[in-house]
Amino acid sequence: MERCLVSKTDNCKNCYKCIRSCRLKAISFENDRASIIHEDCVLCGSCYNICPQKLKVVRNDVNRVKQLIAQGKTYVSLAPSFVSYYPDSDILCMKETLKKLGFEDVEETAVGATIVKNAYDQMLEDPDRDVIISSCCHAVNILIQKHFPECRKYLADVLSPMCAHGLNLKQRYEKANVVFIGPCIAKKDEGDHSPHIDAVLTFEELDGWLENEGVELKTTEEKEIREKSKARLFPESGGILKTMKCENKEYDYLVVDGMKNCMSALEDLKAGRLHKCFIEMSSCQGSCVAGPIAKRKKSSILANTHLVNRYAGDQDFDYEGTSFEDIRTLYDRSPIQHREPSEEEVEKMLVKMGKKDPKDRLNCGCCGYDSCKAKAAAIIKGHANIDMCLPLLMEKSQSLANNIVDNTPNGLMVLDEELNIGLINNTMCKMLSLGSGDSVIGQHVAMILDPSDYFDVLSGKKIENKYEYLNEYEKYIEKTVSYDEKFKVLVCVFRDITDEEIQKQERFKIINNTVSITDSLLEQNMRSVHEIASLLGETAAETKIALEKLKGLVKSDGE
Repeated sequence: MERCLVSKTDNCKNCYKCIRSCRLKAISFENDRASIIHEDCVLCGSCYNICPQKLKVVRNDVNRVKQLIAQGKTYVSLAPSFVSYYPDSDILCMKETLKKLGFEDVEETAVGATIVKNAYDQMLEDPDRDVIISSCCHAVNILIQKHFPECRKYLADVLSPMCAHGLNLKQRYEKANVVFIGPCIAKKDEGDHSPHIDAVLTFEELDGWLENEGVELKTTEEKEIREKSKARLFPESGGILKTMKCENKEYDYLVVDGMKNCMSALEDLKAGRLHKCFIEMSSCQGSCVAGPIAKRKKSSILANTHLVNRYAGDQDFDYEGTSFEDIRTLYDRSPIQHREPSEEEVEKMLVKMGKKDPKDRLNCGCCGYDSCKAKAAAIIKGHANIDMCLPLLMEKSQSLANNIVDNTPNGLMVLDEELNIGLINNTMCKMLSLGSGDSVIGQHVAMILDPSDYFDVLSGKKIENKYEYLNEYEKYIEKTVSYDEKFKVLVCVFRDITDEEIQKQERFKIINNTVSITDSLLEQNMRSVHEIASLLGETAAETKIALEKLKGLVKSDGE
């Protein structure tokens, strides 16, 4: 079976937002790309919502559902949070709409919630039970089984409302296929492992399917509200307890939502700090009305809870055929077995990370880990890499930049759009006989140089290797000035060619002097030639040609 949630890596920007949001750090970075560690993941969906590049992708099961419909009668178990996702609809509207897609009928998962909450009430009558954790949230169920196996004994040993309703539908309708539709990613995994659910769709998948089929969702101004619909409260935080009797006074009835709070509560249970309590536990802050798919709609938890409250009745749903014993189950997924690095290994890695000195261990969380030690352990496990440290990268980058700026043989200067000096290196200061760059930082460039060229560059002109004599500083330079559109600055590079220019001028003097001497010799020889012309004949012409060639060679050498 294909994974319920996968991470694409082709456009990952290394922002580390996914790992910062993941309480279990079930994200690894290989080749500077984020990947989900499926063995650790509980499908809470935090990375799905936080990724700015939308690289966390939920498996699409629409085609699978279409096949089920083609094979036989297929029923929908509709999560009660639908009323907050589709605020202008009700169960009658949803039935009419979904039947157009080929479904036989649509029922509310709240029927299964009624079956489950009655089982919870029965559990509370058992004197041998201590702590009971609700089993409605599959992400919590996975969390306990994988990461807190010591608390598995507290997990209510009954099916979730989704699976209980699936079982009930299959008991009532022979050879029925059951498809759950809701706001949760983890339910896909639960459906994959349950004989009572044949497929799971998210509300987003349903939206896409309706759009592709050209089916409009039916809406209503007057919602159909039944007296017997109390379990519609299940998707809100505390909603399970609102439907239960909670008559056993020996118990405290507690609500915990959000992964951080759930993990903290489970740590308390491991440590033996909690007894005789029923804990309604949900991985999503705000429970199912704020499920990972619902969060994409950007509606508030308060508004969604209000919609659920207004749609719920004050009595239980009627149901038949499913008993407490029918929905009994065991949650026995194997726990995660990780070898934790030793303190010595962690310390060695910290040294390798450039964190030998405790003062360098900022524990800033930029990399996604709560501390430098936690990141070092993740590197040893192969889940992270050393470069995932923003302060260290900034320090390295600044050090490298400073090294280049300070040691380049060229003069460097950076100006803002107002032509104020933002940076000037030591080479430039020496070139312009400035004592220190600090004396001109923030000053207008006109304080030290003619600003004309810089105005021209701001106007779009290009200046590259321009030859110039700085009379005030008695320097010959080659100047390149470019405009950085992104950072809105002028970058100026000056190459001091004074020594080259002086040498060149000295060479020209020698060459010119040589040419002058050659001309004088030529003139003297010509006079002599004229005097003996009668004797030499054609030899005079040859002598002149030879001397002219000599003169030409000297001149060409100078050029």
